[in-house]
Amino acid sequence: MTITSTASSAVSATLPPRESAAHHGDAAPTASDLLRWDREHVWHAFTQMQDYDPLLIERGEGSWLVDTDGNRYLDGSASMWCNVHGHRHPRLDAALAEQAAKVAHTTNLGLSNPTTVEFARRLIEVAPQGLEKVFFSGDGSSAIETALKMAFQYWLQAPTPQPDRKIFVAIGEAYHGDTLGAIGVGGVDRFTAMFQPLTFQAIRIPSPGGPCPATGNAPPSLGESLATVERIFMEHRGTIAALIMEPIVQAAAGIYVHPPGFLRGVADLARRHEVLLILDEVAVGFGRTGTLFACEQEGVSPDFLCLAKGLTAGYLPMAATLTTPRVWNAFLGTHADRRTFFHGHTYGGNPLAAAVGLASLDVFRDDRVLETLPPKIERLREHAARLSRLPHVGAVRQCGLLAGFDLVANRATGAAYPWQERRGMRASLAARKHAALVRPLGDVVVIMPPLSITLDELDTLAAAVEAGIREATA
Repeated sequence: MTITSTASSAVSATLPPRESAAHHGDAAPTASDLLRWDREHVWHAFTQMQDYDPLLIERGEGSWLVDTDGNRYLDGSASMWCNVHGHRHPRLDAALAEQAAKVAHTTNLGLSNPTTVEFARRLIEVAPQGLEKVFFSGDGSSAIETALKMAFQYWLQAPTPQPDRKIFVAIGEAYHGDTLGAIGVGGVDRFTAMFQPLTFQAIRIPSPGGPCPATGNAPPSLGESLATVERIFMEHRGTIAALIMEPIVQAAAGIYVHPPGFLRGVADLARRHEVLLILDEVAVGFGRTGTLFACEQEGVSPDFLCLAKGLTAGYLPMAATLTTPRVWNAFLGTHADRRTFFHGHTYGGNPLAAAVGLASLDVFRDDRVLETLPPKIERLREHAARLSRLPHVGAVRQCGLLAGFDLVANRATGAAYPWQERRGMRASLAARKHAALVRPLGDVVVIMPPLSITLDELDTLAAAVEAGIREATA
């Protein structure tokens, strides 16, 4: 004990004193303290910390966010595509407080909670028909990992096992998250290439919604895309576990909108070739495309539906993987059968998140949120048409209440800017001067606001994005 204490004292003596809020007595840290600590201690996602310039958001209300200096910004990216009904929604706040007065968290491993059970039931009621089982996890990547592992294990335990089905098929330029399994089915090289040695490699099909990133060639036609899917299914007969895709629109790829009929065609081919279908609606679910779930637009019910982000209206981390009785039944058996799904997350099924998720579904129903979207979608379409005429805007893609604007060096040829110039980020930072926060995808400037945004606020947001683009491409 004496030796340990002495060693600890010696080590402590070599370290500089740790600064803390205690140095301020009982006073709260100042704004300058927080900005400095943010730079020194917080490692931000997808951010080059050497260039990081802190912006601390202190509070929000409706479609607006307010920083520590009192500056107001329209939340043009829905706080990373997850806020649905606006910030500080009274019904969501009340649901959170009411649940906190009961219990904040109970494990979902072998136990449950009334709020979580009710939320699972409500999700089944609004989900596409046939999805009757809900596995809760913590974020979008976790929902994807769950589906991948369930699909793999299903084929080992199916009524007629097919252990050779180990391969996954994914769309080129797909983004499904940052954990290793999600990287395996991801196709955005700047996010995945470095980590490929740590994971598996999916078979990729060209995206029908955007140009080839390597050649700049136009996307394949609907017929060509479906022919490619069928050829892959034929060539790898009996070895493909599942195909995974974002339905209708690939969000993080750059708002790549698929041609009508692609999702339906893929679903039909998957069923014909006995390939499980995983739909990733982490980003595009909960009204983003104009319907509660994007797959509704082509009448598709998958084997797995992955949800997160808008699942709790952007209030708390939560994800869900919905699946069918067919999959569920393959995991049933005695303890000795070892058919259990040995996978789980500490905060899976958290009651606080479930309470807010329930309240969000109530708001969708009671406020007829989906019925309010068509005029907003049309107004965004009008703004997109205007912005498409800017000198350095190339392709413009819109689906529902989300849109992407390609910034190009030469509009006539479509030639891209050198990636080192970070034109998309420069346009987004410039938009802050005009009271809007947006997040680019490379040189694609993206608009994806809360569904609760008003028409006037949408006008303000579009004007700010236009001003940002003009400044960044002047």
